[in-house]
Amino acid sequence: MSAVQKMKVSDPLEVLFTPTRIGSLELRNRIAMAPMTRAMSRGGVPGEDVARYYRRRAEGGVGLIITEGTFIPHPSAGNDENAPRIYGDDALNGWRRVVEQVHDAEGRIFAQLWHVGLVRKRHVDGVGSLFDDGPVGDNRFSPSGIIGGNDLPLERVGRPATLDEIRGAIAAYGEAARTAKALGFDGVEIHGAHGYLIDQFLWDQTNRRKDEYGGDIGRRTRFAAEVVQEIRQKVGPEFPVVMRLSSWKQQDYSARLATSPEEWAAIVRPLARAGVDAFHLSQRRYWEGEFGTEANLATWTKKLSGKPTITVGSITLDNSMLEMMRGEGSLPENNLAPLLARLERGDFDLVAVGRALIANPDWPHRVRNGTPLVPYSLNMLQSLV
Repeated sequence: MSAVQKMKVSDPLEVLFTPTRIGSLELRNRIAMAPMTRAMSRGGVPGEDVARYYRRRAEGGVGLIITEGTFIPHPSAGNDENAPRIYGDDALNGWRRVVEQVHDAEGRIFAQLWHVGLVRKRHVDGVGSLFDDGPVGDNRFSPSGIIGGNDLPLERVGRPATLDEIRGAIAAYGEAARTAKALGFDGVEIHGAHGYLIDQFLWDQTNRRKDEYGGDIGRRTRFAAEVVQEIRQKVGPEFPVVMRLSSWKQQDYSARLATSPEEWAAIVRPLARAGVDAFHLSQRRYWEGEFGTEANLATWTKKLSGKPTITVGSITLDNSMLEMMRGEGSLPENNLAPLLARLERGDFDLVAVGRALIANPDWPHRVRNGTPLVPYSLNMLQSLV
């Protein structure tokens, strides 16, 4: 008898399928689709294939779909001409179709709002259609113009943003959220993780400012908090707003934004006060503890902020994303018992599934019914299914 079949005897799986809420929005279960950049929206426009891709996951039983990162209307937001944007009539019409398809399948969908900061190419045609990309270094927006890590020296590749430029970027986040609400999205997630723009403000290695947006951890959080406040002003009090955070970055997998619960509280509590309804905590492996404890980042964040949290990281897979990118295959790992136990005792509120949902669009149905999972392989990234 398989692990999943054994678990069905006493139905501990049912905790995955109980309703929950983010802000005012009720979700049919506790399963979310993690945001995963697919870069298959040609020219930044989500096509019918993108709409079908998201619809299949809603039909497969996912309660909340979080889109791949979508670039906000700011001159240096994007780094891939085939990743979607949330400005321009062509892209907005594409997103409207995506939302309709997901809703037809009785799912809920949040738009992830994304600005890459210094993680950027020299020229992006999809952005250049609306914005003048300009010479490299002149328009790349970041707190201090510094990037590095992962055994690479910190390098100054641009100039620090001016206060007027910071206000302009904050306004762009608000406009993107207002647009998402008008398109019919059920909420938004702000991408504040993985070394992108908001994370560049939060991390002391890439934020060397001496003004109100730099210095101690409280001042480094100010940019993110003002983004949340601007979004809340644009969408009102009832529209759900999620913030995604991580310690690790694409530039440095060993990086830590905080080394103690007190330091982490200095980040998440101001964001909660600013208007965040829930936090999405990105880890390479959900079972790894933080701050020298067994509790993961989602558990600590819920305890410190008082807000619902989403956990993510190699769920039903036997390796991490980094190992996958090195070409190592990912086999299904059906032992959900540890995850379910943490969910049952309230360590976190939702579970986000990533690569396993690419391989298994009906992951919730398979897990609930004890149907074997399809292995994930790197070549699955080459098409939308």
